[in-house]
Amino acid sequence: MEYHRPVLFHESVDALAIKPEGVYVDVTFGGGGHSALIVSKLASGKLYSFDQDRDAEEQSKKIDSPAFQFVRANFRDLKKYLRLYGVKQVDGILADLGVSSHQFNVPERGFSTRFEGPLDMRMNAEAGTTAKEVLETYSEEQLHRIFGIYGEVKNARTLARTIVEKRARKPFDTIGEFKQAISSCTPKGKENKYLAQVFQALRIEVNDEMKALEEMLEQAAEVLKPGGRLVVISYHSLEDRLVKNFIAKGKFFGEVEKDLFGNEKKPLDAVNRKPIVPSEQELLENSRSRSAKLRIAEKR
Repeated sequence: MEYHRPVLFHESVDALAIKPEGVYVDVTFGGGGHSALIVSKLASGKLYSFDQDRDAEEQSKKIDSPAFQFVRANFRDLKKYLRLYGVKQVDGILADLGVSSHQFNVPERGFSTRFEGPLDMRMNAEAGTTAKEVLETYSEEQLHRIFGIYGEVKNARTLARTIVEKRARKPFDTIGEFKQAISSCTPKGKENKYLAQVFQALRIEVNDEMKALEEMLEQAAEVLKPGGRLVVISYHSLEDRLVKNFIAKGKFFGEVEKDLFGNEKKPLDAVNRKPIVPSEQELLENSRSRSAKLRIAEKR
């Protein structure tokens, strides 16, 4: 099985408009597909690839090029680590916000509803809070909030109440035990979709994904050179909304601010009015691509 098949693979790298001497950042190395393609287009240029996952670090060893530097860090620390390497400005930044197929396919990571495994879901398996800890320690209100907002789960309140009631009797140690405990909330015939939403919500919370994304986008706008490109592939409406708003308004909520002369105060301009979505062919070959949206912006 391949480690990970990138979605909108050529479209996203083409969107960077790579210059052979340019400096680029792949903030989501994953299986390294995008990074390998970017490196192949560089001559005297440089690529810095970020990932907090130990498995991704192993994958990075397959790219043997002086143009390539792997950085084991969360992309919310983009500016800090670029500074460590003496990089102040870059020509392009690529972010593929999907969880890699590899992470889904390793039962011990606890990302997938398909396997029995621990309730983990940490992108960096050596640090942070696990899904089990979230399920055991969060209040009913907190659980209601994360399932409602991050999972867009319809019966989020009932689900939160059920979790609190069931955990009082017996803690959940595995994915199977958790699925069993919430079976009364799971709509018949729509089990897979429902569980995917529940697991998505837990994963976003465990990894603080929304806040990390906001921090990365703000820093990306700061380190891009004028004319530099930001390319982002998102997979659910929450992420896409943050990306879309930041490109359009320079902020995540509210309206764009203007200066005294009525000029919009925002760092980026959208290159494509509508997001690029996968082709019919790609949808047939990779069902996980169906929710993907690619947005491209240029630094003013």
